[in-house]
Amino acid sequence: MNSKKKTARIAGILYLLIAITGGFGIMYAPSSIIVSDDATVSANNLINFDFIYSLSILSNIISQVLTIFLVLTLSRLFKDVNPKLTKYMVTFVLVAVPISFLNVLNLVAAQIFVSGAEFLKVFDSNQLNSLALVFLKLYEYGIAVVGIFWGLWLFPFGMLIIKSKLIPKIIGIFLTIGCFAYLIDSFIAILLPEYKESVSAIIMLPLAIGEFSTILWLLIKGVKEN
Repeated sequence: MNSKKKTARIAGILYLLIAITGGFGIMYAPSSIIVSDDATVSANNLINFDFIYSLSILSNIISQVLTIFLVLTLSRLFKDVNPKLTKYMVTFVLVAVPISFLNVLNLVAAQIFVSGAEFLKVFDSNQLNSLALVFLKLYEYGIAVVGIFWGLWLFPFGMLIIKSKLIPKIIGIFLTIGCFAYLIDSFIAILLPEYKESVSAIIMLPLAIGEFSTILWLLIKGVKEN
């Protein structure tokens, strides 16, 4: 196996691990626990599913760490294709990761408010539940903010695929479309949150196709021989 194929396979493994840890930590677990505008139910879910919630926080953090290694691996793969696009790709990811780390603190804060800690006895349960929901809401808005950079990094990544001929161009096209899907999704979440759920299911489809196709191609095929 040549060095480029090996690098591609490593990138595929990292991408798959990110899809698993990020899918659970960023999307599935929080969305199944947070009940919009119902502080009491959300707080009860935090208490009743404390282990799953804590695991989602850990998975979230792991996915961000893996993302750093992924983009550095991809930069090795594409650095000779277009150095400028490669730098943009790395930069957008390295901006997104610290925002994601800070956003995780909102999940931690919500957990603290329902923990029953002694220093929180000055608040009644309704106040604590409301404060927990405030931080869960901040987490959701944080996802919308970092989603802008999750989208932006896909544009240079998609263009690098298109220019390189190492991976089928159609995958790169789906990734570049996915960039704009992320941006639209983030702006809707911030400006028109009541429409986000219905719109996201449609506009994020190209992104899902592009990213899963990339993972499968890197894992199975690696890259095309020049």
